[in-house]
Amino acid sequence: MKGIKIIMTIQWYPGHMAKAQKQIKERLKLVDIILEIVDARVPESSINPMIQELGQNKPVLLILNKADMADAQKTQQWIETFKKRGITAIALDAQHKAKLPMIEKVAQEILADKLAKKRAKGIRNPVIRAMCVGVPNVGKSTILNRLMHKNIAVTGNRPGVTKNQQWLKASERFEVLDTPGVLWPKFDDPAVGNKLALTGAISDVVYHADDVVVFALDYFKQFYPNQLRKTYQATDADLEQSSPELIMILTKRLGFKEDYDRFCIKFINDARQGKLGRFTLDPVPAEAKGND
Repeated sequence: MKGIKIIMTIQWYPGHMAKAQKQIKERLKLVDIILEIVDARVPESSINPMIQELGQNKPVLLILNKADMADAQKTQQWIETFKKRGITAIALDAQHKAKLPMIEKVAQEILADKLAKKRAKGIRNPVIRAMCVGVPNVGKSTILNRLMHKNIAVTGNRPGVTKNQQWLKASERFEVLDTPGVLWPKFDDPAVGNKLALTGAISDVVYHADDVVVFALDYFKQFYPNQLRKTYQATDADLEQSSPELIMILTKRLGFKEDYDRFCIKFINDARQGKLGRFTLDPVPAEAKGND
């Protein structure tokens, strides 16, 4: 079909990520806990399996950032799912400071036994040393800047902004090692690449926008059709079409003629900026849907 390509598998693992991963492995021995920041819209797909492998059995606090952009019910269900898997998870929005003290508080709870042993040895005010990790553009630096109450970590609305690793002092008893956003060499599930591309974790130059939008429309038609109706005035008849056909229909409806790439880029930007409403792309496991 004119203007629509065959879906490709997305991969993005530039050299600086391989270097950063090696440095993460070397410095994990210095920390008590791992703070893994994930995108609440893709809470499972944005977990880096390589961090889990490198983790040396370190406790993990999973932080679902950008929760204000995710499906609230599904976010809570994912937190319960992670709890069943033995992982402590919290949801927050880095743009609002109110919940950020939770990070240190929950880290203290996770490390309660270790901190008690240090106090028993005469260390009155033991310091928690944490490593902050996450895929690119997930909001790590914004969270750290809010914790520090000043702009120390470099931020930007594109993947790969943080290039170096640096220690940051959040409080007298909480120090955090910032690290660059790191992906992994190969996505076993091609859907993961599409989800990470839509949410901004992958450089825009390494994928075809229409591939990602075909994937996204398939999902939105099934789970969030009303958001397509509201944002693009999609009709019931439109939503019965295949996603490539729907791209063509909506492109023309928006006055873009046959410029399908223009519509696809707009769709991706709309999703990232919250103009498509709240959504979660990772389906919640069936056993976690007790409240549905």
